[in-house]
Amino acid sequence: MKEKEIQDELTSIRSLMERSSKFISLSGLAGVLAGIYALIGAGIVFYLMHWGIDYSNVPFLHLVNILPAIIITALAVLILSIATGVYLSYKKAGRRGQSIWGSASKQVLFNMSVPLVTGGFLMLICLHRGYFGIIAPVSLIFYGLALIGASNFTFSDVKYLGLCQILTGLITAMLPGYGLVFWALGFGVLHIIYGSVMYLKYDR
Repeated sequence: MKEKEIQDELTSIRSLMERSSKFISLSGLAGVLAGIYALIGAGIVFYLMHWGIDYSNVPFLHLVNILPAIIITALAVLILSIATGVYLSYKKAGRRGQSIWGSASKQVLFNMSVPLVTGGFLMLICLHRGYFGIIAPVSLIFYGLALIGASNFTFSDVKYLGLCQILTGLITAMLPGYGLVFWALGFGVLHIIYGSVMYLKYDR
């Protein structure tokens, strides 16, 4: 009995240390909703193009004309995803009596921000130069790098989502013209799968 009590005590200490060193208030439901937002956004862009899933057939002038609408759609998806993630993580932290803003969450934010901001500036440069074909792979690859960096300070499962995003981005780079399809796969389908697994594993 004494040995079992010691093991229980060590388990409690280990759990307490993990809670203080890792941000464990990420919501799986937020991942599912972010994936749904991404699929809706991809559907809107697909509708704007009117040229099928292979956008290499879309005339350059048409792409330029619909570019503002595409950017607005992408920003709307980003803002909705971030707002949903923050809100649901805040609620999850409150239910568990945890603070959403601490050293672990700051580390997650920093390790995600550097690759995301870098990738964002690179995408702006690509847009300015008219390199539309590499926007999708750049966004997927840098997002994957951001997730891998953040995974050291939250659930390790995040790392696998990051690896899948990078792989999807590399495949996208090899298949020019199908960026929208793979963007929907990476930010939409993979997020829904990941969020569902996280919800069943940690949120119930």
